Amino acid sequence: MDYFIYLQALILGLVEGFTEFLPISSTGHLILTGQLLGFNDEKAKLFEIVIQSGAILAVCWEYRHRIARVICGAGHDPMAQKFIVNIAVAFIPLAVLGLLFGKEIKTYLFNAPVVACAFILGGFIILWAERRPQRVRVDSVDEIDLVDAMKLGLAQALALIPGTSRSGATIIGGLLFGLSRQAATEFSFFLAIPTILLATAYQLYKERALLSMDDLGMWATGFIAAFISAFFCVRWLLRYISTHDFTIFAWYRIAFGIVVLVTWHFGWVGWTH
Repeated sequence: MDYFIYLQALILGLVEGFTEFLPISSTGHLILTGQLLGFNDEKAKLFEIVIQSGAILAVCWEYRHRIARVICGAGHDPMAQKFIVNIAVAFIPLAVLGLLFGKEIKTYLFNAPVVACAFILGGFIILWAERRPQRVRVDSVDEIDLVDAMKLGLAQALALIPGTSRSGATIIGGLLFGLSRQAATEFSFFLAIPTILLATAYQLYKERALLSMDDLGMWATGFIAAFISAFFCVRWLLRYISTHDFTIFAWYRIAFGIVVLVTWHFGWVGWTH
């Protein structure tokens, strides 16, 4: 048994869970971590996508009562129907653009310099968003309308650029569009459910030739690690945003991006392209 494979899966699962819902880009961290671990072939790319479903399961568990109410009320409750429509509308931009340009994005943008630059640029955008006057007009997820949902979906589509951060783009976009920090964060959580689950299902079908029962232990290790770490991260983030802004994540992004660029430029770390 190759225990190093399980160690790689554990590390990547923890990285996924701790970064998926923070505005610091889980994809960017997974790309860089995978390169450091030497786990960056086609099977590794599929693995990184699939373990995201472990992280999203943590959100489903945290909001299980809300999700159950929406499902049960889908046929008769106007609020539940509005919620479903908003999520569906917000999901469309990323889904369409991902299908159209996904192959090109993976070919040309999944590398350390692009990820690092996206980290840094995203950090400055967060700083700008947090320092501008905040005019909140939407206090909760239930107050989001169809136009807001479409704008949030367009913001999420920016996350197709690795290193941008799906949650970061949605949350910061929400703040710019007048959502409260709580509403923007929770909508980002809910929007992640169809986004990640459908992306996982699509990639599993598309890359089914890479699947093997011999890798079941590796998949399970990454999935469980992502679920547990994401569960604690989601609860921590909800407490954190009640009294803090996202400035700390901005400075982290900038510092991390600079470190990656410097180590890549001088060849101190063998970032692959």
